Amino acid sequence: MTATTPPNKTLSRTRDHQVGLPARRAAASVLEAVLQKRQPLDDVLGRVRDGAMFDLPPRDRALARAIVGTSLRRKGQIDRVLETFLDRGLPARAGTLYPILLSGAAQILFMSVPPHAAIDLAVRLAQWDPRAKRYDKLVNAVLRRVSEKGAGIAEALNAGRVNTPDWLWNRWVRAWGEDRAEAIADAQLVEPPLDLTVKSGADAWAEQLGGQVLPTGSVRLLPKGRIEELPGFSEGAWWVQDAAASIPARLLHGIAGKRIADLCAAPGGKTAQLAAAGAAVTAVDLSKTRLARLNENLARLSLPAETVQANATAWQPDEPFDAILLDAPCSATGTIRRHPDVAYLKSDADIAELTGLQARLLDNAVRMLKPGGTLVYSTCSLEPEEGEAQIAALLARNDSLRIEPLRADEPFGGTDWAQASGVLRTFPDQLRLTSPEWSGMDGFFAARLARSG
Repeated sequence: MTATTPPNKTLSRTRDHQVGLPARRAAASVLEAVLQKRQPLDDVLGRVRDGAMFDLPPRDRALARAIVGTSLRRKGQIDRVLETFLDRGLPARAGTLYPILLSGAAQILFMSVPPHAAIDLAVRLAQWDPRAKRYDKLVNAVLRRVSEKGAGIAEALNAGRVNTPDWLWNRWVRAWGEDRAEAIADAQLVEPPLDLTVKSGADAWAEQLGGQVLPTGSVRLLPKGRIEELPGFSEGAWWVQDAAASIPARLLHGIAGKRIADLCAAPGGKTAQLAAAGAAVTAVDLSKTRLARLNENLARLSLPAETVQANATAWQPDEPFDAILLDAPCSATGTIRRHPDVAYLKSDADIAELTGLQARLLDNAVRMLKPGGTLVYSTCSLEPEEGEAQIAALLARNDSLRIEPLRADEPFGGTDWAQASGVLRTFPDQLRLTSPEWSGMDGFFAARLARSG
C-alpha cells in the first residue's frame, strides 16, 4: 500500500499557502520598487490608495513589512548565498524573479518560515508574474538548495560587513575607524524599537505601554501591532520620534513665548516639541504633501503652529526669529536600521549634492536669525561632510557665529555623545540597554550656534 498524505493535511497546507500569498506578493512588489525602480521604501509603503500594500489586512501588511525589512537588512548575506546556487547568474528581463528569490531566501534563512511553505509560495509568485513564470523551476531549485545549505554559508560570513555596501563601509572606516564601522553595521541588522515623545507623564505611559523611559526622556517599547491602535494615539498624548531625533529641539532652552522657526519641518516631530514647550512656531517646508501631513499630526496632538510652504534656501520672514531649528535634508545614513533602503538608494554623489543644499539652507537661516539668537543645525547622517565639516565651513564664512557648547547636563544621559568641539554626535550602536532589541538609536549630528548681537 502506498503511503499518502491525509486529505485534510493536504487541504490545510494548500489553504495556508494561499492565505500567505498576498503578503509575499506585496513584499516582492515593494522590493522590486525599491531595488529595481529605486523608489524610497517609505514612499512605496505609504501609498494608501494603490500599490502593493493597498487593501491588505493588518496581519498580511505586518508580514509583508517584516519580509521586506529582513530582505534589505540581510541583502548582502542573501546575495552571497544566492550567487552560490545561481550557476549562470540572474537572467535579464525576468520581472520580479530577483525580489522573489531574495524574499524567499530571507524567510528561509532569517525568519524561521518552514522551507516548504516559503518555496511553494515563491514558485506561485513566479508563475503569477508573466516575465518571471518561465523561471518557476529555477526558483524551486535554487530555494531548495538555500534551504539545504544556505544557512551554513550565511553564518560563515561577517554579517555586519557583508550587509553594508562598500561605498558606505569605506566611508565609515575613513571617518570613524574600523571598530566603530563594524559596531554601526552590526547595530543596523536589528529591527529598531519604537520610541515615543510624550507630552507629559513619561513614567505612566511607559508602564501602560509596557515600555521604559530612556535617559533622553523618550518612552521606548518593542514594536507590536499598529501604532494607531496603541493607547494614547487618538488622544494625541505622544508621537513617534527616535530618541536621537528628539535631542536637537531640546538644545533650545527657555523658548516659551519666543518666535521659533522649524525649517524643513515635515513630518513635524520637532515642530511638536517646540510647540509643546510653549514656543510660537513657524514650520517651513517645501513639500505641500509633507506639510499637509505635518498639519494632520499637529491637529491630532492639539498643538498650534503656523505653517508655510516655501523653499527655506530663499524664504524670509517679515521679522527675524529668536531661534531657528534646521534639521536639514541629508543622506539619512544614520537611520538605516529604520530605513534599510538608504544603503541601496544613496551614493557618494548624493552626499555631494546634499552638502551644497545644506550650506544654502544654513546661510539663509542665519539671515533669518536675530542678533543674539540661537541656531540649532542637525542631520540624521553619519557622514562628517553633512555635520562637523558643514559647521566648520559655516563658521569660516560667517564670523558672527560661534558654537555654544553642550552644557554639563546635556546631552541627556549620553556623556559620550558630546564631542570636544561642543557639538553632539550619536551612533546607532549607542544607548545600549538589556538586549539588542531594546538598544540603539539613530546616528545624529547637532550643533548649537549663537549669533553675536
